[in-house]
Amino acid sequence: MKGNEIGLATRFGPEWEGQRCGAGTRAGTPCQRPAVKKTGRCTRHGGKSTGPRTSKGRARIAAAQTTHGRLTKEKRAAAKRNAAVGRQIRAELLEIEAWAVGRGHLAKDWREKLSKALVLEG
Repeated sequence: MKGNEIGLATRFGPEWEGQRCGAGTRAGTPCQRPAVKKTGRCTRHGGKSTGPRTSKGRARIAAAQTTHGRLTKEKRAAAKRNAAVGRQIRAELLEIEAWAVGRGHLAKDWREKLSKALVLEG
């Protein structure tokens, strides 16, 4: 209207003195959108949301992050128990191997012989 240019190009053009976002874009140049005062980034690069503030909101986000079941406390505890059992079994196997090698039931280089036999087989 009456020669006025309306839009982002005129409001936030190259001569605009306000703070720019500055986040790296896919093109490798800094983002030129206006920054939100609180965070210094535009709304596309993390300048709008600060996350849930209430305990109810935080609980909703936590529930959304653990719906698949991989990161629940019970699953993590079970994984820790399984890892501990695996470490214990491997330690016992090493003790048995040392005993067998010490008594002469196994050769010291039994692993190399086994791996060579498996390579020849395959």
